[in-house]
Amino acid sequence: MTHDRFGVLFICLGNICRSPLAEAIFIAKAREAAVVDRLDIDSAGTGHWHAGSRADARSIEVGRRHGIDVPSIARQFEPSEDIERFDLLVPMDESNKATLLEWGAPRERARLMRSFDPALAGLPDRDIEVPDPYYGQGDGFQTVYDMLDAACDGLLDQVRTKLQAC
Repeated sequence: MTHDRFGVLFICLGNICRSPLAEAIFIAKAREAAVVDRLDIDSAGTGHWHAGSRADARSIEVGRRHGIDVPSIARQFEPSEDIERFDLLVPMDESNKATLLEWGAPRERARLMRSFDPALAGLPDRDIEVPDPYYGQGDGFQTVYDMLDAACDGLLDQVRTKLQAC
């Protein structure tokens, strides 16, 4: 942590399903833990096609069912700015992680979202991806919510440890 606030950026493909939901869950947890004011939290997509759009209605709805507001507006990841601004880059899957690495993100700062879930410790990256629920049917967004919620708990624990060290 080299600046006033610890930055966490959640990343998925279009920034309308997984990453804005992760951002909203993490903000709620950080607020409850009384550390939100020491954090810089945002989300972005590796793709540009949804920039300026609100989160998918299904992400907003699953957040609402859990008492969480999902106000994020989609934007594309900006390598020259975001790599400098954020201490931790948190992609949802291997494909987006690979894109971040191609764009110059330091490997040690690009960690898959579910790698923070203590119940999944030691599993290979390919087994801990957050699936894209966009084209799915049924309760895909609820499944993604559950994955993100568990991972956000572990992420918050690690971030709080870093904040205490400063």
